[in-house]
Amino acid sequence: MTARATFRVVYRRLYAANGRQHWWPGDSRFEIMVGAVLTQNTAWTNVERAIANLKRAGALTPEAIVKAPHRRLAAWLKPSGYFNVKAKRLKEMCRWLIGRGGVRGLARLSIHDLRAALIAVHGIGPETADDIVLYAFERPVFVIDAYTRRIFARLGLIRGDEGYETLRHLFERALGADAPLFNEYHALIVRHGKDTCRKRPLCGDCCLAGICPTAKE
Repeated sequence: MTARATFRVVYRRLYAANGRQHWWPGDSRFEIMVGAVLTQNTAWTNVERAIANLKRAGALTPEAIVKAPHRRLAAWLKPSGYFNVKAKRLKEMCRWLIGRGGVRGLARLSIHDLRAALIAVHGIGPETADDIVLYAFERPVFVIDAYTRRIFARLGLIRGDEGYETLRHLFERALGADAPLFNEYHALIVRHGKDTCRKRPLCGDCCLAGICPTAKE
């Protein structure tokens, strides 16, 4: 079976077992960008509480976040954890966003230029940048995270220690440039990594067990 076929078999099994994930939740591109920054090192339910705080305060705009005193912004973000760090990162992103002409300005950039510009912002690494490029701007980049490395290493399809860009290109070559597919696939990987393919995997409940060497062991 070719790599393209194998990657698609995994997708079909995950989709059959879990259905559509309706990810990434957010009412606007900017809200998705904020969520991508806040979700670092925390569960999504905590991010939702922090975003709800921003909404209640009327502060879910780049301008309001930039103007907010650090202590007040950090208090709004407290549910997301590491709130002092995240307040600084969010302000930095918002200053940068305003300087680039807002979301509309970013939407005019190519995928390459958009990724490069985001990664250059303090506190935004490749994974966060690709969350934003894929989910906020609906561009076909495949997001690589710890769940992707764990699941596909156990499947024997990667080693798991490859560089971020190596893995991103591997998935994109295997699947073709397809933003809706990348969206759903990454969301399913996250769901499977949290629920089943944990650090201590629940192989007896796994929809991939039939094609997984680790489960067979």
